[in-house]
Amino acid sequence: MRLTPPSFLVFLISLALFVVAVLPLAGIAVPSIGLSTVHILIASWAVLAAGVLFKGI
Repeated sequence: MRLTPPSFLVFLISLALFVVAVLPLAGIAVPSIGLSTVHILIASWAVLAAGVLFKGI
């Protein structure tokens, strides 16, 4: 299995999800998001992992 670097867009999406997940730790509440921080962090990791595992994403 060959791993490829994720595209810049996939990296930015993953980074945005990470920042949204970490905001409550900095004291900034985001009440419009109904998911817990752990779920958003897992989604961020999954997006980045998909970008690395699948070529062309």
